[in-house]
Amino acid sequence: MSDAKALQAGTSHFLGQNFAKAFEIQFQNQAGELEYCWTTSWGVSTRSIGALIMVHSDNDGLIIPPRIAPVKAVILPISKDEHVAADKILPKAKELSAKLDEELGGMFTKVDTDFHMRPADRFFTHLQKGVPLRLELGEKDLKAGTVRLVRRDTGEKIDVKAENVIESVKKILDEIQDNLFKRAKDFREANTRDAKTYDELKEIIANKGGFVRAYFAGTPEDEVKIREDTGATPRCILPGGNTGKCFITGKDNARLTIFAKAY
Repeated sequence: MSDAKALQAGTSHFLGQNFAKAFEIQFQNQAGELEYCWTTSWGVSTRSIGALIMVHSDNDGLIIPPRIAPVKAVILPISKDEHVAADKILPKAKELSAKLDEELGGMFTKVDTDFHMRPADRFFTHLQKGVPLRLELGEKDLKAGTVRLVRRDTGEKIDVKAENVIESVKKILDEIQDNLFKRAKDFREANTRDAKTYDELKEIIANKGGFVRAYFAGTPEDEVKIREDTGATPRCILPGGNTGKCFITGKDNARLTIFAKAY
């Protein structure tokens, strides 16, 4: 996550018969007798929504990757005169919205008609909601034949010709998607470090945080000690069969494991 803590997600659990007994979930076995079910829990839950918010968003609000954003672009007709905004600019905005929806393959754009609000407040409303791209269409833009595009991820303002808006929007949405992915991945890699000794692991967790890779072949008691000393726990064992000397026991053939503080 953006504070360098780990979040458990996409896991599987063997629940035994605990829930089955609590909720009276039974089945008839081959002997014709009723028996409590043995249950499991799998998959990615709504926690993934929390992970998305915690990875990508900033102090101003949500940042939603374009591929999953319910509104990919919002179009704001702007004028100091509400009647001009409603009568002259709004029809152009609706026309642009319809063309964009057709190109994007769904109802993925919205036209903002909150003319009673100041432009800055309208901008911030959509910024907070994480809309990937804002299109500003004012009187000067109409006269110049341009539209201003504002990216949610970087705040960059781009003025494009009206005839190029459709292709520009599609291109910039792809760029925002790629940038958010790269930014999150770069952050994770920058906050992943290696520890060969227990003292190194404690120092990293205490002063830097993030993920710590270390070879581990300890016992459940060792895990408790690490958690009590550092607040960190083993989050996952990395695949690939990579082994080495355990950082806490000195045993050989230890698996490469990620430790971190978690929610």
